[in-house]
Amino acid sequence: MLLNSIVQGLEFDTIKGDLNKEISTLSYDSKEVMENSIFVAISGFAVDGHQFIDKAIEQGASTIILEKDMLIEQDVTVLKVINSRDALARVSANFYQNPTEKLNLVGITGTNGKTSSSYFIQSIFEQAKQSTGLIGTIGTLINNKLVKNKNTTPESLNLQSTFSEMTNEKVDNCIMEVSSHSLNLKRVAYSNFNTGIFTNLTPDHLELHNNMDDYFEAKAELFDLTKDFNIINVDDKYGRRLINRVKDYETTLVTFGLEHKADIYPTDIHYSFDKTTYTVNTPSGSVKVAVNIPGKIYVYNSLAAIACAYCNGISLEDIRYGIQNVKGIKGRLETIYKEEEYKVIVDFSHTEDALEQALKTIRPYVKGKLILVFGVYADESDKGREKRDGMSRAASTFADFSVVTSDNPKTFDPLMIVQDISQAMDRYNGKYKTILDREKAIQHAIEISEKDDTILIAGKGHETTQKVGNLEIPFDETKIALEALQEKKQFVEL
Repeated sequence: MLLNSIVQGLEFDTIKGDLNKEISTLSYDSKEVMENSIFVAISGFAVDGHQFIDKAIEQGASTIILEKDMLIEQDVTVLKVINSRDALARVSANFYQNPTEKLNLVGITGTNGKTSSSYFIQSIFEQAKQSTGLIGTIGTLINNKLVKNKNTTPESLNLQSTFSEMTNEKVDNCIMEVSSHSLNLKRVAYSNFNTGIFTNLTPDHLELHNNMDDYFEAKAELFDLTKDFNIINVDDKYGRRLINRVKDYETTLVTFGLEHKADIYPTDIHYSFDKTTYTVNTPSGSVKVAVNIPGKIYVYNSLAAIACAYCNGISLEDIRYGIQNVKGIKGRLETIYKEEEYKVIVDFSHTEDALEQALKTIRPYVKGKLILVFGVYADESDKGREKRDGMSRAASTFADFSVVTSDNPKTFDPLMIVQDISQAMDRYNGKYKTILDREKAIQHAIEISEKDDTILIAGKGHETTQKVGNLEIPFDETKIALEALQEKKQFVEL
């Protein structure tokens, strides 16, 4: 493909070189550069791509896109832009010939609920005989083939490549989780979203966004990219703020909720440990649905999916069966062991609100003690301290006993984080024990549990690795818990 075509719509200054040349590939990683490729130098958080321009040229890059003033003596084309991330998104979309123009693209954003909402939508679309791909926290799914993602929303080059693969595989719809990072870092720029969905907004990622206003502004960017429908949770205070922001947009606004007047809303709600049933009311009629994941939060997430289906003209019958067909989602209030009243549950809840919602959902069905295993992935800043305090408050308030441990400490001091959590647990009069080693913490929770107790292992959910330092260590807490249960049952019958 000619460079002239790839940079169409991109604002740049030509420092030197010819635009009439053939380009084979794009890259933002110098190790992946091939002959006659474009290398886009990105100023990252930890690594600056501008430092690897010489290496990229040695590897065969014939065009460099950069945002810093640099003297490049080699015989290559050099284009200077204001923002390299935005440029990468633009040229990636062009290189893959704007694949989102051939997809019905649904973007879901919010702090909690993105993954389950996407799985509900996928199930409804498939019930309606529409081919659907997923991009999100659990991975990318195309024609039932799952590939893990490095990020919830991949970098723009990888994302456009995935969109292109979906169109090649004759996928009609793409349901994508859109993180605040991806919006802030231009990963989804130049993608054509048909529908945007807002689930909720609670404190998270404040190490990147500084405060809730900045976090909201990052999320709100998605709804400037949509062209058909904006679907918003009217019960969330930031959702109502977003509604006021987009109500005069040309896109159709559709609201959902339980407490405020909404376009899509439930009546006759019945909760149990295994599922929730309710009648969903839409402008096109009502139908009874069964959600096979317990709790109020999954009523909200299923309503978001139903709103999306309604906007796409899907029948109430397909909606009913689509929701019902979701038997569970990996790591989302997933019961990995149950024997009479004794239960062990794994959940991805890694924010204060998500943890509180999980505990409150489980609480009514606990006959004995509710034992929580949790840690907090957060940096060592004041924002990280606020998150540790909030999750400790939820643990102290809604669990009978907590085992405080480590959760993906990465390059931060896990002992310091656990000490911070312990101090917060003391402030809220929580009952707890600290065990830094997460495997031993899970084993301890199993050991001290009794026949009517329920254990919630929170924070990692579907994840099967633990990030310590710069390493990603295999860590399957479902397997760890089941092995600990097996060992316990050798000595004591639950």
